[in-house]
Amino acid sequence: MRSDEELLIWLGSSKKDLMALPTEVRKFFGHALDFAQRGDRHDAAKVMKGFGGAGVLEIVEDDAGGTYRAVYTVKFEEAMFVLHCFQKKSKHGIATPKEDMEIIRARLKFAELLAKDLRDGKTHR
Repeated sequence: MRSDEELLIWLGSSKKDLMALPTEVRKFFGHALDFAQRGDRHDAAKVMKGFGGAGVLEIVEDDAGGTYRAVYTVKFEEAMFVLHCFQKKSKHGIATPKEDMEIIRARLKFAELLAKDLRDGKTHR
C-alpha cells in the first residue's frame, strides 16, 4: 500500500458480497473506493441518510440487473471500513431496506471498536 492511501478494512461479508456482484459494478465500486482511500470522494458517493453526518457514504450503481450499493465509512482516522455491499431489492422507492440498514449499523459499531484497537496499538481482534 502506498503511503498516500488510507488503510482499507472489509467488514463481515462485504468483500465476498462485492465479488458476487456483476463485473462492471465491481469495477465501478473498486474505482470509487480507490478515490476514497486517497482522500477524495467520487461523484457517485453520497452521504447516507440515517447516520448523523458525512461519516457514512454510499456508492450507487445501476445496471440491467438492478441497483447496487456499496457502503463505507471514513469516520475514523485509523482506517476506512467497507461496511456492506448489496443489491437493493426494496420495492418502496429509494429507501434502503431495514435489514440492510441493520447490517450497516452493526458493522459501523464493530468498525468503531476496531478503530479504537488500531488507535491503541492492539491487533488481537
